[in-house]
Amino acid sequence: MKGLAVAVCAALLCACAAPPPPLAAPYFVDQRFAAPQERIAVDDLFALDDAMRHYLQVEIARQIRSEGPVRGLIDALHRRGQLRLDYDAASTRNAAQAFAARKGNCLSLVIMTAAFAKELNLQVTYQAVDDAETWSRHGSVAYLNEHVNLMLSRPVGDTIQGYDSARLLTVDFLPATDILGQRARPISEAQVVAMYMNNRAAEALDAGRTDAAYWWVRGAIDRSPDFAPAYNTLAVVYLHHGDLDAAARVLGDLLARDPDDTRALSNMIIVAARLGHGDEAGVLRARLARLEPLPPYHYFFLGTAAMERGDYATARELFAREVERADYSGEFHFWLGLADYKLGDIDEARRQLAIAMANSTSETEHALYAGKLERLRSYGVH
Repeated sequence: MKGLAVAVCAALLCACAAPPPPLAAPYFVDQRFAAPQERIAVDDLFALDDAMRHYLQVEIARQIRSEGPVRGLIDALHRRGQLRLDYDAASTRNAAQAFAARKGNCLSLVIMTAAFAKELNLQVTYQAVDDAETWSRHGSVAYLNEHVNLMLSRPVGDTIQGYDSARLLTVDFLPATDILGQRARPISEAQVVAMYMNNRAAEALDAGRTDAAYWWVRGAIDRSPDFAPAYNTLAVVYLHHGDLDAAARVLGDLLARDPDDTRALSNMIIVAARLGHGDEAGVLRARLARLEPLPPYHYFFLGTAAMERGDYATARELFAREVERADYSGEFHFWLGLADYKLGDIDEARRQLAIAMANSTSETEHALYAGKLERLRSYGVH
């Protein structure tokens, strides 16, 4: 795998089967990082602002009274013409920010929903959805994204006579067909908070704010010391900061607990190479190849190389393979459409760009694909 591997939840969290690392105190090197220029805090993560209270107490109050708090809230979140939430993976927001923007990644929308549910005194159960992981990337950093949702139920002691179809309902911001049959496991609110902080760390790292990234991921580990993905993120922060010894210590412990952790292996290869330990890097690279012979983006990188040398037929075949195993990726569909365009198949190029636009996960990505598609639509008369 090229570049660094970070675990986030954008749906951003990493599904890691490794036993949790030990408590993090030995891993922190606070003295090497400057104080952050932004506020590193989560005390307002679930806080309702005045606009949210007005929405709950005025705009949907009748609906909650008539349908009940569980069904009324869920219908308000999903019903067209009411809240009208959009998925946007560009940044992780707290409850009030997600409500104001009317958009967020799955974690942001789960946090916002939980904030409303808490105000209604509902019981909230957070869940990580297995087998729903996706990959994305920004520059040289690849992100493993897992999906989270939540279940809502009536307050403890609140009983009604007869059958209650809204006794326990799952709130999910993916289409039902995307999660049908997938297993979900309960997670604690402390882990949800850690996921939020881990996301903020990854986003700060992507923006070049390495000091802020350190303090965010440090906070994630403080909140939930058994949340293994945060340790991998901490190691990547150290890599970016040039603290190779600290990165090696974290990754070494992750691999001691789970030698098959491919994300930790990928990053340890980089650490070993930068430390001049070529033999160790080679051994780790061979192990990673056995565990993951076709890593994420394998065909994609081969396809972009083929595009650079003008071999568009090979590139199209390689991009099609990547689409076949990761159909959710707008980036893969975009490059497949570009290869089709280079080969003169304008109709298929348009079709792939339309899929790329539909699968985009941020406003910036959507605008990019929409602009390319519009130019293709004006190409010739069809």
